[in-house]
Amino acid sequence: EVVDLRTLSPMDTDAILESFKKTGRAVIVHEAPKTGGLAGEITATIQEEALYYQEAPINRVTGFDVPYPLYALEDYYMPEDTRIEDAFRETYEA
Repeated sequence: EVVDLRTLSPMDTDAILESFKKTGRAVIVHEAPKTGGLAGEITATIQEEALYYQEAPINRVTGFDVPYPLYALEDYYMPEDTRIEDAFRETYEA
């Protein structure tokens, strides 16, 4: 199941939590750096509101913790398909 957040404020926490409760697993993907990014906030929300449903560690696939690169190097920075697939597989098998 994919939850595509259309807004960050207000964040649709009900949709996130309902989805998480169905599977007990989550992979959060976003383009910003991992440290201080939205994935940390979503993870905290899940931990605070739905911890008892958790079946596997929450996995975050994000940009790297470096300054955002110039446009020519953007493709190397963004979460790529392989990293996302690996995260899904790891979370599913946990």
